[in-house]
Amino acid sequence: MTDLPTANLRGAVDLSGLVRRAAEPPRGDRPAGEAGASAIVFDTSDAEFQGVLELSARVPVVVEFVAPGLAPALPPVVESYGGRLVLAIVDGTVNPQLAQAFQVREVPTVAAVIGGRPVNLFVGIPSDAEVRQVFDELLQLAAENGVTGTVPVGDAPEGEKAEPAPEPLPPHHQEAFDAISAGDYPTAIAEYRKAIVENPRDQLAVAGLAQVSLLDRLTGATAAEIRDAAAAGPGDVDAQLAVADLDVSGGHLDDAFGRLLDLFAGAAPAEREIIRTRLLDYFEIAGGEDPRVIVARGRLASLLY
Repeated sequence: MTDLPTANLRGAVDLSGLVRRAAEPPRGDRPAGEAGASAIVFDTSDAEFQGVLELSARVPVVVEFVAPGLAPALPPVVESYGGRLVLAIVDGTVNPQLAQAFQVREVPTVAAVIGGRPVNLFVGIPSDAEVRQVFDELLQLAAENGVTGTVPVGDAPEGEKAEPAPEPLPPHHQEAFDAISAGDYPTAIAEYRKAIVENPRDQLAVAGLAQVSLLDRLTGATAAEIRDAAAAGPGDVDAQLAVADLDVSGGHLDDAFGRLLDLFAGAAPAEREIIRTRLLDYFEIAGGEDPRVIVARGRLASLLY
């Protein structure tokens, strides 16, 4: 079980775990779209997950990781919510990008996506009552972040009003979203910067810029090359920043914060400013209410003053 975050999730899409998207068609025993799938419960894959991210802007998406021979446990519970939740089922053994992005160590693992942002839920399947408690909290978190749509379940009763369309993103945010979806990170960076110039208080644009800048930096060397360079140059600021990016992309914020704060303590003034700026980007990505950010921010302040 887990305590769901309270930070605002709406705005930039967090694709940090999906930087290297699979180019192959989906594999596995139950291809997406196979008979039996529905608008509420469906299979997905590395190659198709962009559609899940887009859907999560309208309705919270629960993601259940399974393996061959392990049937998903959550369809009946999710279906009982009448379209306010949907369930994406992933075979973690043949979708390594998603397994890495959600830090899957064993199956079943259950997470969610709200407005393109991942939310860890639980490992294993708790009791039905506990699952419903988590899902109720998930719906509350989604509502706080403007994700309140539903998907249709059968024929709507006569006279029922259609679900209102979700509030559109501001123009530069939408352009950035579209660019991220196309893998065009430089254009997304430019759009977020334009949004910040127009409104320096646009915190969603600030967070979006930090996220897509991370994505752009990671579209080069492999993880092994990055870690080898960092190991060979413990005092090399660029190498240590690169491996910290890798840690953040995998959700290992404590490792990234510790690495950069240790580096900051012994760095020259010009290097300190580079490290401080990168740490501030990470704080935006994680959200100011994340307890790891609070601890790291306090340590940074003590090193500065």
